[in-house]
Amino acid sequence: MEVRVRYAPSPTGLQHIGGVRTALFNYFFARANSGKFILRVEDTDRERYSDESLQDLYDTLAWLGIAWDEGPIVGGPCGPYIQSERFDLYRSYAEQLVRDGKAYYCYCTPERLEAVRLKQQEEKSEVQGYDRHCRNLSEAERAEYEMQGIKPVIRLKVPTDGKTTFHDVLMGDITRRNRDVSPDPILLKSDGFPTYHLANVIDDHLMGITHIMRAQEWIPSGPLHILLYEAFGWEPPMYCHLPMVMGKDGQKLSKRHGSTSVRDFKEKGYLPEALMNYVSMVGWSYDGQREFFSKQDLEQVFSLEKINKAPGVFDYKKLDWFNGQYIRQKSDEELLALLLPYMTKAGFVSAPLSSDQESMLLNLTKVVKERLKVLGDVVDLTRFLFEEPTYEDVNLFAAKGVELAVAVSALDRAFEILKQGFEAGESHATTEQKLTDLAGEMGLKVNGVFMPLRVALTGSTVSLPLFDSIGLLGQEVTCARIENALALLKREVR
Repeated sequence: MEVRVRYAPSPTGLQHIGGVRTALFNYFFARANSGKFILRVEDTDRERYSDESLQDLYDTLAWLGIAWDEGPIVGGPCGPYIQSERFDLYRSYAEQLVRDGKAYYCYCTPERLEAVRLKQQEEKSEVQGYDRHCRNLSEAERAEYEMQGIKPVIRLKVPTDGKTTFHDVLMGDITRRNRDVSPDPILLKSDGFPTYHLANVIDDHLMGITHIMRAQEWIPSGPLHILLYEAFGWEPPMYCHLPMVMGKDGQKLSKRHGSTSVRDFKEKGYLPEALMNYVSMVGWSYDGQREFFSKQDLEQVFSLEKINKAPGVFDYKKLDWFNGQYIRQKSDEELLALLLPYMTKAGFVSAPLSSDQESMLLNLTKVVKERLKVLGDVVDLTRFLFEEPTYEDVNLFAAKGVELAVAVSALDRAFEILKQGFEAGESHATTEQKLTDLAGEMGLKVNGVFMPLRVALTGSTVSLPLFDSIGLLGQEVTCARIENALALLKREVR
């Protein structure tokens, strides 16, 4: 049996972490089993559908390097792969169920359904949902409704007794009483649009899907889908409901935890290979120890048996760490190419680069590489090289516990040491030791001397290493900035 799996998102929003993890698990399972990965677009929710969301789906998978074997754009033997292009198919199968006595036409108006709902609430009825009013209409009654011009929906006949069971790879057998299944749910709406359940089951069967990996939030729909398979006389696929993706607070991952759309992560400067690696580890583990996997690795070793039953925790700090590790694996030239769009957008550079600019930026890349968590960090880390620093809060010059006047004195004396070092051609190590000695003489911690220098050169208390910053700025600019800072500070402490 050839393994055939699918990712079937609804293009009603941007691709998010939970959905992408589902796509990755399906893709890697297919590759590990020499199977097929199918992309299907479930676009029947026309009110929330957007072209932007559909394009984001394609762009996200392309960015991650996930190619589908069958689906939109690439085609395949089971197309079309966009549900809105399959409406005639859904109608024919729904009408087949009516002919077979497994479904029926319902003519209830929205007003009647609302009245039934309110009555059930008032009476606190154990039965909530459709009251099966049209389930056993006579031919004459149906004809009367037709005469009134009412367009019917088609509802599934759900058994009123017995139980329905389906097997889940992770959860085992899941059983639900048929009386607890939504009573006779709509399969085909009066406008000809299928409901999710009808289209989903028909498409999975006709596309030969062998394994369904989807979020655990779909478990309640499992019994209904099994009933549909039984009504059609089809063999259901194997189910694997994936554990939820949670924030560190134990709640379902959402925007309150931070970014959740892949587009956001991409724009901030996460690498696709880092995001893919980390997301694949949320709820899946190879041996409990190994953490780094390339796409090629996962295409070989992924298996359902190693999916955890417990929810996976999405840790933003751990993702930052992963991303930093992948950044540092890049050559300087590769990394510079990735950083340039961020620096260009910030207005620091513009194409084409001169040879001198490229040389300077390569040196810059070497310095920032160890300090980047995401590519976008390069903007704040290097802003001081392209813009004159502003000293809006002079108290930043003073390290914690140091009076501003003392910080001014430390900067003044440190400047003399730097100038002497420049003139004598001293090594950075020698000058650094003299600055450390100065701190000791003044009864300060080392930061008491280095902080005012850092702020004078960069305008920030957080920056690249001091001597790397000096090297990138050059002696002339370094001296000019310290002189400007001292002039400002001496006016402040008079």
